[in-house]
Amino acid sequence: MKFTVYLSGEIHTDWRENLQEESKNRSLDIQFLSPVTNHSLSDDCGVIIMGEEKDKFWYDHKGAKLNAIRTKTSIERADLVIVRFGEKYKQWNAAFDAGYASAMGKPLVIIHNSEHQHALKEIDAAALATTSNLSQVVDVLEYTLNGTLRNR
Repeated sequence: MKFTVYLSGEIHTDWRENLQEESKNRSLDIQFLSPVTNHSLSDDCGVIIMGEEKDKFWYDHKGAKLNAIRTKTSIERADLVIVRFGEKYKQWNAAFDAGYASAMGKPLVIIHNSEHQHALKEIDAAALATTSNLSQVVDVLEYTLNGTLRNR
């Protein structure tokens, strides 16, 4: 079985690369999709393509709409959506992605530490798996795709 997985959430660490590498090491047949993780490009894409804005609201609005094309299309294509809530920043966009994916009936796997448990309880309730680290996520993927568990 092959899966298409959308990786949503914080963009300030290399969690996506680490997850993809471990999935590759386990020979999991997965196509990964993700948002643009270059923060400045993601913020500035709208004005770069469609022209400058003096008002910061419209500046952000242009970028958000362009990024939404990629996000919406990727979530719709995905068989599974993984959402990581990081340590440092509040990821409102990740919460939105989780809600959108849930509304579309996409299986959700959530990653966050115990510190965020209360704040994310509704998102956790919508998820089919709530994890605290990438190793657990790869275990979920391996079990889902192959019906096996590594080293067990």
